[in-house]
Amino acid sequence: MTDINSFRILLYYKFVQIPEPELFAAEHLAYCKSMELKGRIIVAEEGINGTVSGTIEQTEQYMKDMHNHPLFSDLVFKIDEASEHAFKKIFVRHKKELVTLRYEDHLDPNVLSGKRLSPKEFHEQLQKEDVIVLDGRNNYEFDLGHFRNAIRPDVESFRDFPQWIRDNLQEAKDKPILTYCTGGIRCEKLTGLLMNEGFNEVYQLDGGIVTYGKDPEVQGKLFDGKCYVFDDRVSVTINQTDEDVIVGVCHHCSKPADTYINCTDDLCHHQHICCDECQELYNGYCTPECESNDKAVTKLG
Repeated sequence: MTDINSFRILLYYKFVQIPEPELFAAEHLAYCKSMELKGRIIVAEEGINGTVSGTIEQTEQYMKDMHNHPLFSDLVFKIDEASEHAFKKIFVRHKKELVTLRYEDHLDPNVLSGKRLSPKEFHEQLQKEDVIVLDGRNNYEFDLGHFRNAIRPDVESFRDFPQWIRDNLQEAKDKPILTYCTGGIRCEKLTGLLMNEGFNEVYQLDGGIVTYGKDPEVQGKLFDGKCYVFDDRVSVTINQTDEDVIVGVCHHCSKPADTYINCTDDLCHHQHICCDECQELYNGYCTPECESNDKAVTKLG
């Protein structure tokens, strides 16, 4: 039987200029393979963003090696204990941006970014009446869980935010805006975007939702539902108190649910929230059409 604490999941990012990022990505992939780590890492000229899983020994060595690198000596790791790998493979990819925004102006979080709030400070601000709480994630992440009274952004990807802000938040330029995301990296860019668009008082949750949930004093209070994560766990619990509530609804029956599944049809794979009963009733398909199409393809094959 596998020890429940024999693996770890590391979440990290840093905005820092990386010379020859394509070469660095290739070398880092070879290094991760040699360490038998699994996960997803993005490398860009502006920095690094990754989630990796491995044994305690492997992750300890990875953190040590990264901290010995001159560019990453102060890299902050968020650590989750696990009983197994959270990924099936290791991917290290070079991209133009760590978070795809495609904004007309270059935004450097080391130059322009909202004020960081600790979990305790963020919790205190959440309870004020005049603040606007903006979720910096995609709509499907919000649907699974979010901070109480937060605005659901109608965006399918992060690059939709500039236009969404121009269309929906113009009257709030003089109000305090609290932003949050999973681990903090998206709000590094989002707060800079808001400030560049003329918003005057912008804050970000330092370390993101996952850090908020681990704070021993706050204990995830005022976060309802679960937090979507981009690994095989799919979601994690944030609110560690008895205040936790389910905010997601089943794609089929609209009953409260907090489990995301991929449509069984390989040509669809639509990710949707599904309760246990409907998962069994619909065989994991998101629509009857997907089940019919899948069976037809199987029959032809």
